[in-house]
Amino acid sequence: VEVPVGSMKGRTMTIWELIHSEYFTEEHRRELLRQYKTGKVTIEKIIKIVITIIEEAETKRQEKLTFSGLRAPVPASELVESHIISKAQYEQLKEGKKTVKDLAETDAVRRFLHGSDCIAGVYVEATKEKLNIYEAMRRNLLRPSTAVVLLEAQAATGFLIDPVRNRKLYVNEAVKAGVVGPELHEKLLSAERAVTGYTDPYSGNTISLFQAMKKGLIVKEHGIRLLEAQIATGGIIDPVNSHRLPVEVAYQRGYFDEELNRTLSDPTDDTKGFFDPNTHENLTYRQLKEKCIEDPETGLYLLPL
Repeated sequence: VEVPVGSMKGRTMTIWELIHSEYFTEEHRRELLRQYKTGKVTIEKIIKIVITIIEEAETKRQEKLTFSGLRAPVPASELVESHIISKAQYEQLKEGKKTVKDLAETDAVRRFLHGSDCIAGVYVEATKEKLNIYEAMRRNLLRPSTAVVLLEAQAATGFLIDPVRNRKLYVNEAVKAGVVGPELHEKLLSAERAVTGYTDPYSGNTISLFQAMKKGLIVKEHGIRLLEAQIATGGIIDPVNSHRLPVEVAYQRGYFDEELNRTLSDPTDDTKGFFDPNTHENLTYRQLKEKCIEDPETGLYLLPL
C-alpha cells in the first residue's frame, strides 16, 4: 500500500508494517487481526480502515501544529518555509516538547502572525479623551484626507481599531458597529485587500498588494503608502498564507523588490504619505507612529492632538 500522508508519505509498505507503525495501538492491531482471521473483513476493507486511521491521526496532528493567522489558520510547516520558526522548533512541536501556544507567544512569531500595533486613534490632550480616527474627523480634529489614510493603513495591516473599547474589527464589522461611516466602506474594503489579497483579473489567482501595484490594479502612491504601513507594523503580509513575512522571504515570493525597498528606506516627500496634524509636515508611517503615545490601559498607539 502507498501511504498517502504523514511521515511515511509516498512510501510503499505492507499492511503488516503499517499496523505495527506509530498509528496503531496493540489493541487496534489485535482487533484488526482477529476480524481478518475470522473472515469478518476482507483484506481490501482492512486497507481502507488502515488508511482512514492514518489520515485521521495526521489531521489531528496537523491541527495541533496550526497557528492562528490574520485571517486563516497557518500550518507550522509554512512558518518553517517562511523562516519564522526554525527546523529545531518545528521538531520540538512535533515531538510535543513545545506547544503552538508557547511559540505563538514569542515576540518573533507573534510579530509575523499578528504584527505590532498600528496608529489606533487619537488622544485629545485638552480634554484627556481617547477617540477613534473617524470620530476625530467628525469633530474636525483631523482633516478628512488625513483620517482616511490612517484608516486605510489600519485596514491594510489587519483590522480597524476601536481604541475606546479596545476592539479589532474587520471593515464590515466596523461599519456595522459605527466605528467608521458607511461612506468609507468601499474605500476601506479596497485597503483591506492588502490583507486578504487582490484577484488577478487574468488568472483569477490571489495576489499580494505589491503584485497588484505591478499589474496596475492599484495606484502606485496608494500602494506604497499601504506597504509602508505593513512594514512599519511587522512585515509585508502574504495574503495567500495569512501572515507577515521577513523581507528576504517577501523578495523570494515576489511580494517586494529591491527598487521598492530603496524607495521606502530613503523616503522623499513623494513617498511620505502621512500628514502630521500637529506640525503640518508629511511623514512616513513609521515617523508618525514614533510621535504617538502608548495608551496605558490598552497598549495601543494614540496620536496626541
